[in-house]
This record gives sequence, C-alpha cells and structure tokens, in this order.
Amino acid sequence: MNLNKTYCNLCPNGCKIDKKSQKGLCGTDNNLRIAKYYLHAFEEPCLTGDKGSGTIFFCGCSLRCVFCQNYPVSRNITGKIISVEQLVDIFKQLEDMGAANINLVNPTHYSDQIIRALDIYKPNIPIVYNTHGYENLDVLQKIDRYIDVYLPDLKYFSPTLSKRYSGKENYFEIASKAIEFMVKKPLVFDSNRQMKSGTLVRHLVLPQCTSDSKKILDWFSTIKDNAYITVMSQYTPFGEIDDFPELKRKITKREYKIVIDYLISLNIKNAFYQQIESASDVYIPKWDF
Repeated sequence: MNLNKTYCNLCPNGCKIDKKSQKGLCGTDNNLRIAKYYLHAFEEPCLTGDKGSGTIFFCGCSLRCVFCQNYPVSRNITGKIISVEQLVDIFKQLEDMGAANINLVNPTHYSDQIIRALDIYKPNIPIVYNTHGYENLDVLQKIDRYIDVYLPDLKYFSPTLSKRYSGKENYFEIASKAIEFMVKKPLVFDSNRQMKSGTLVRHLVLPQCTSDSKKILDWFSTIKDNAYITVMSQYTPFGEIDDFPELKRKITKREYKIVIDYLISLNIKNAFYQQIESASDVYIPKWDF
C-alpha cells in the first residue's frame, strides 16, 4: 500500500475516497486535526511516569462506538487543523516537558501524516500507538518501525455486540489479528518499571457483557506471556445511547468482580485492574480546541 496516495484505505472500512474533497467513515478529510495535547496522568502506571504520558488526541474515528467517552473528538466535532511540521513541534514540546512517552490516541486514519512527522523527528522517548484495535495489518507493518509500545483496545468478542455498538460485525476477527502482530514487539521495562517496548491490551467491561469479557480473556490467555492487559471498570454512560437502554448505567461491582475473578482463574499475571470508582466523567478530558 502506498500511504502517500490521496485515496484512503488506511483502516478496514476501506473507504477508498479522495480525502482532498470527501470525508471517510472516520469523519475526516485530508487535514490533520487534533483536540488536545498534554501530560496525561491517568494512564497505566507503566506508561504514566513521574510527569505523565505525552498524550495527543487525534480527531475522528474509524470505529465510532455509540458509547464513546470522547464523543466530540471521535465525531470530529471539536479540534483544530495542524500541519505535519506543527505535529513535530508538539512532539518536541511534550518531550521537553518531561513526558514519559509520546502517546498517539486514535492515530489510525492519520498514520500517513504521523509517519511523515516521525521521519522528520523521532523523539528519544517511546512512541505509543493507542488504538481501538480495528487496524489493517499492512498499515501496522508500515508504521511498526516507528512504534515502541502498542496500546490497543480489544472491545468485543461477539460479532453481535460489535455490530450493535460499533457497526462492525468483523471487529474481533480484525482486532485479534492486529494484536497478534503487535505482540511480536518484545516486552521491555526500565528499572522504574516503565514500559519501553511491548503491547498492553485494554478491555472495557460493558454492562450485561461479562460473558463476552470472559471470552476476550480466554483469547488473551493464549498470548498472556507476551503482553499485558488492563481490565477496565471505567464505563460511563455517554455518547449516542438513547436507543441502547442497557448502556445507560455503569457496571456493577458484581459484574466487575466476575470478570476479575475469571482473569485470576486463567493465571493471567501480566494484568492491571481498576477501582470501580474509575467510572466517572472526571477522567474525561476537557478539550482545548
């Protein structure tokens, strides 16, 4: 794949549209747009460091989950257009501020511009590819040499759930293959237990979906020695959920305990848990642009 072509095929949606004059299913055109960059203190301990993860939120999304907590960003409602050169400057600013890493949130549909920026300047701290997991393997292969840490979601096992909440019946099929590629990145930590290389999978437990979460953990157990997983309790009702009554509440302590107990039963030791109190809109960023 030639990532410099205007006709976009960067994600599994395969829009193949001219982004100079059209927007894809991700909601973006040929412009590079961000909503915020800052030192983010609420990532996993192995990514946050002393001062925070140097996080850049990119606008638009090729998955567009109905419950998205970053809804104004994923729908490209907020944000400002920047150039590739300005993105390079942001890398340098975050690095100078003491960021533990450069954390590229939702980078998939901008991967060509990100590659151009990293060709101009590669920071001396890890580059984190923070993604929903719905990725084309050929794009991952193209950007892989620039990436130190993969931070993918693994949202659903069930095609019924992924179609209902994200409109993608093939989500698990695509995301699991992408993660199998990502976990080839060797796990490396420094003396302060900061991740310098490797893969950390995130799974958000949804209301009434503990059986699906268990199937996700069954699958992860096959790669449990080559990656870490965070099982998240932070689901907060948000987004386009008027037609989804089951999503209008947070998960219960019992639901989360069911999933964590199952994780422990599978002897998955490379894992992070959350407090149930993490389900709060306090952790949703305030957008700058």
